[in-house]
Amino acid sequence: MTIAYRAAIADDAAALAQLFADVFTETFGDLYDPADLAAFLSGHSKPHWADQVGDSAFAVRLAEADRAAAGYAKLGPLRLPVEPARPALELRQLYVAGPWRGAGIAAALMDWTIAEARLRGAGELYLSVFTQNPRARRFYSRYGFEEVGPYHFMVGNHADEDVIMRLGL
Repeated sequence: MTIAYRAAIADDAAALAQLFADVFTETFGDLYDPADLAAFLSGHSKPHWADQVGDSAFAVRLAEADRAAAGYAKLGPLRLPVEPARPALELRQLYVAGPWRGAGIAAALMDWTIAEARLRGAGELYLSVFTQNPRARRFYSRYGFEEVGPYHFMVGNHADEDVIMRLGL
């Protein structure tokens, strides 16, 4: 099976919204009250994705297997509560669908994210990751991301304990 990578376009909004909802729910859904999960997912709807894909402040790289969305990375303006020393961007999400984990998609998307952040003039790249997601934390650490502090990531009315990580570019 061949994995193809390309920039996401507005026509991909529905597929991105579905992939986000599927991966988030599969990975974390059992942690939340259904109302909190539903409120959170509603903020990542097709119109939300269409707006961000159409906004030049964001860059979304889509991985496809047989023309179906298999993963994506979304790079955007820094919104985390940090004081960067240099121009900075944020890796908002890097998600890979379950059947495609271990196929090299995450690494390809991370390589693209770092290169794209540099092309956009960033000297630092930030992200937040759930403290109880050791696989993701190890993955980011392998790329040189370092923990800089705690962060409360809101899912509806539920505050998750995340950690903010930083990579100097």
